[in-house]
Amino acid sequence: MLILVIGFAPVTAETIKKTSSGICHPPESSYYDRIEKFHGFDSLETCLASGGRLPKQLASNNAPKLNKHRADSYRRSAFGHGWDDADGDCQNSRAEALIASSSTPVRFATDKSCRVVTGRWISPFTGNLIQNSSEIDIDHVVPLAWAWERGASNWSDARRERFANDERNLWPVEASLNRSKGARGPNEWLPPSGACSYVARFHRLTKIYKLKVRPKEATWIGAFIDECRS
Repeated sequence: MLILVIGFAPVTAETIKKTSSGICHPPESSYYDRIEKFHGFDSLETCLASGGRLPKQLASNNAPKLNKHRADSYRRSAFGHGWDDADGDCQNSRAEALIASSSTPVRFATDKSCRVVTGRWISPFTGNLIQNSSEIDIDHVVPLAWAWERGASNWSDARRERFANDERNLWPVEASLNRSKGARGPNEWLPPSGACSYVARFHRLTKIYKLKVRPKEATWIGAFIDECRS
């Protein structure tokens, strides 16, 4: 299982180090051995899919290969352009997720009641209380890039957009944890707390959307859920 790695830690030769500035350093990077604080990824593709980018000295040499890879792989725009406002009430799916999960009435930025600014949210990743919406990212429980590689690439645009805005797949969490998770599944990343609920919801969504979970992932998820039940 890959986790957020901070400080000195043993890594394998294949570990991709993503720095806080969002640069994905493979072992070929001249800075690789100097990087002490990083998010670890098991491949360059997953690091790039999480929003990372190559260091400048590698980007130019790899541009043709990366452009081909990106043309054939995950694109965020394939799941719609940002948060959808399907009912046209000016509250997009981010706002609706915040409203639905707040334990108190939310406060909006203006009297048009479009953008949520405060409320009372309990993070499912830590159990911490959050009251300022600017501290929240809306986590896709099943990441879009992860789903893309397991069947969503063959869906219609409309189905992908529904998936990206499905309230069951949206959790308000700490921005830092959502970004450390990136595009990883539960066998590679787990939250500090609430892991059983998180994995159960993840599993349920893969069933609802008939995603093609890989055998090793399915075995891991099944064993983890069984352990949660025991």
